[in-house]
Amino acid sequence: MHGLFTIEGFGRHVPDRVLTNAELETMVDTSDDWITSRTGIKERRIVAPGETSSDLAAKAASNALLSAGREAADLSHIFYATFTPDAFCPPASCILQEKLGIRGRACVDMNAACSGFLYAIEAARGTLALRPGSTVLVTAAEVTTSRTNWADRATCVLFGDGAGAIVVSDREPKPGQAVIEDVVLKADGSLWPLLTVKGGGSGWPMKLGDTIKDEFFIEMNGPEVYKNAVRSMGSVCEEIVEKNGLVMDDIDLFIPHQANLRIIEAVGKRLKFSGNRVMVTVDRYGNTSAASVAIALADAVAEGRVKPGARVLLTVFGGGFTWGAALLKFV
Repeated sequence: MHGLFTIEGFGRHVPDRVLTNAELETMVDTSDDWITSRTGIKERRIVAPGETSSDLAAKAASNALLSAGREAADLSHIFYATFTPDAFCPPASCILQEKLGIRGRACVDMNAACSGFLYAIEAARGTLALRPGSTVLVTAAEVTTSRTNWADRATCVLFGDGAGAIVVSDREPKPGQAVIEDVVLKADGSLWPLLTVKGGGSGWPMKLGDTIKDEFFIEMNGPEVYKNAVRSMGSVCEEIVEKNGLVMDDIDLFIPHQANLRIIEAVGKRLKFSGNRVMVTVDRYGNTSAASVAIALADAVAEGRVKPGARVLLTVFGGGFTWGAALLKFV
């Protein structure tokens, strides 16, 4: 793929409500020590009653547009990564467009589970290659708590809500902006049963009067997900770095999917990243699925973690299984 793919602006938004481990101790049989030692998570954000995925996305998108010095009217496409849209129909991207006060743009929701942000970035690159001059909003927003079983202590401690967004164009980058150098995406559908949210889909339909069952919520084989996540993210990062003629020492900041601190540390150890070279937000946000890397990227920019010339490596892993990596270079 040829052309210039510039991230002009970065934004994120998380709900105000903080759910701490201490509060979870009153809701389910768990403890702060147990959660912290196994996941590194201390707290997570959860939506207010009635607050939706597109509400979070609209605020993140507005922040990204402000960062880019752009107006919503400048957008030509909206790509929205989520597995927790406001509804099955209409697409959350259409609802987001209305909340941004524009009409007539191409809108599409994308579900690659926790990998959705990078899949949407690749779609933005493809759009710009096919239609030069486009300006694409890529957002990832999740209300994972809407699909969290609060009686399942193995999963309910992990997830949080939030949204991140970027504005992508083929304009020459300005200081503080970044060029998308490459994206590599992977999937293995044979492993789909290991991480699921089945209930309500056409394979697990619901009819009037049915009670909500466990399959309506996130179900996960934790040990198998852990093994596959570490192996897959490590491998795809090695692939993209080698493909672009680089070595790991060329990477200034590593931003992995924020699922679990043990996974982050295991992947970092394999790739020889540690300390300030690794962006960690899972301790304060939990796993926000598709939004996790989008939020972490916006936080890294806001915190001054990326200097001019910095090269940033992103990697993701999610249900499907899906995974991938992306290389960014800041100007």
